[in-house]
Amino acid sequence: MTLNQPVVCRLPEAVPASLEVKQLRDAVADEWDAFVERCPEATFFHRSGWKRVIEHAFGHPTHYLYAEAEGGIEGVLALGQIRSRLFGNALISAPFAVYGGVAASSEVARVALENAAQELAIRLGVDYLEMRNRVPRNPSWSSKQLYVTFRGEISPEPEENLSRIPRKQRAMVRKGIKAGLAAEEDPGVARFFDAYSESVRNLGTPVLPIAYFQLLREVFNDDCRVLTITRAGKTIAGVMSFYFRDEVLPYYGGGVREARALKGNDFMYWELMRRSCEQGIRVFDYGRSKRGTGSYDFKKNWGFEPEPLHYEYYLVKSRQVPDVNPLNPRYQLFIKAWQRMPLSLSRLIGPVIAKNLG
Repeated sequence: MTLNQPVVCRLPEAVPASLEVKQLRDAVADEWDAFVERCPEATFFHRSGWKRVIEHAFGHPTHYLYAEAEGGIEGVLALGQIRSRLFGNALISAPFAVYGGVAASSEVARVALENAAQELAIRLGVDYLEMRNRVPRNPSWSSKQLYVTFRGEISPEPEENLSRIPRKQRAMVRKGIKAGLAAEEDPGVARFFDAYSESVRNLGTPVLPIAYFQLLREVFNDDCRVLTITRAGKTIAGVMSFYFRDEVLPYYGGGVREARALKGNDFMYWELMRRSCEQGIRVFDYGRSKRGTGSYDFKKNWGFEPEPLHYEYYLVKSRQVPDVNPLNPRYQLFIKAWQRMPLSLSRLIGPVIAKNLG
């Protein structure tokens, strides 16, 4: 279950005067999204709705740039600035996303947007500019390959997809089915949030605010859906997924403590895959994981092959690539303390920290 990565093209040295870089305005949002829809290298995270989400849910300033030539958009770049006393000052494409960077239909547009981003980073005085690329784009920049993504094609036939899952993982799915678990699309986020927030607390990670998930549903409508897993009426697990073209991205998911024994997460992701293939979805994007983590092993066990992500950094004030991730030893005491925190307290103070972890 693996997909070919897009081809990297050489960049031209000069940008013609006929091409302009502009800031996204509401009047241009539909044109922006139409470009994202047809641009092969664009992702769900390039959609204009993220601008509203980041600004309203977290209060971070955004800079959504597009390159225009002869009245048409040739490239887009979604940037958000996160300033934190704990984690520094960064300009990121795109915050709270696994993919970002420039999506362009021409190399001159790509160059113009990357130049504009570097100039903006200098003008804002950030520590660094971060581009979350699926392929390497700037060999002269600092880089980090901590993350991989797991993407795979799925068949229109549910039984074929089930047979493709390696035997041991397939057994976990069948145990979840036999446990009497049920799945339903949920119009709200409350049950999902209960399961997800407990899961991330148990991992030692601050939870994002429930208002963020509510806003995602509001902004993206049917392209942001929640699948809730229950047993005898009790919430066991939940996943919020994004839909883009013929892809489904299970992006935020988790379960309560009972989910492990009941194989709730295994059942949940299989049920999402089963429903997706029947709805005409052809790509299952398991998203980002760090090498050497349980999440990485879990996704690999489904038969998906890891593809390295190329996060590139244009250093402005910082002298080295940032290391803001749970594997950093400096955060281990914090993680252990967070895992012991009462769930209600973690839901209260977690969002204050999590909003700066974009």
